Amino acid sequence: MDNYLIPPKTRIGHIHLKVSDLQRSIYFYCDLLGFEVMNTFGDSAAFLSAGGYHHHIGLNTWYSKNRSPAPEQAPGLYHTAILYPEQRDLAVALNRLILAEYPITGSSDHGVSQAIYLDDPDGNGVELYWDRPEKEWQFEDGKIVMDNRPLHLEDLLSLL
Repeated sequence: MDNYLIPPKTRIGHIHLKVSDLQRSIYFYCDLLGFEVMNTFGDSAAFLSAGGYHHHIGLNTWYSKNRSPAPEQAPGLYHTAILYPEQRDLAVALNRLILAEYPITGSSDHGVSQAIYLDDPDGNGVELYWDRPEKEWQFEDGKIVMDNRPLHLEDLLSLL
């Protein structure tokens, strides 16, 4: 193999998840996290967006309607990461989760970012995060230094 590197401005455009209950998943991603339904295909699929893009998240029940979540120890998706533009936006998301009494499975300050972790209704991991400006990132020997320090949720909520 040659030393091909994907172009630096390449982005991952969307994720498409198999879900067991479409309406329950729409509630989670739209009513709780704030995405907007852009299109549906009957009662089997929905396409959700932030800001009017054709879709960032696809949901479908084509192979998974009324099925149990995949086993935690099985290969598959670890989590979907949703990047918020500002730290205050992450605080708003955290506050919405707290008000809805939705379970949060973890949080962390990675140095380059701050993250909140939870599972969607089908057990798919979800990371809600905000990146610090790149000028604040730490480097050592030309590599980004990342950490796994506690994220102080009270400090984050103080931005509201």
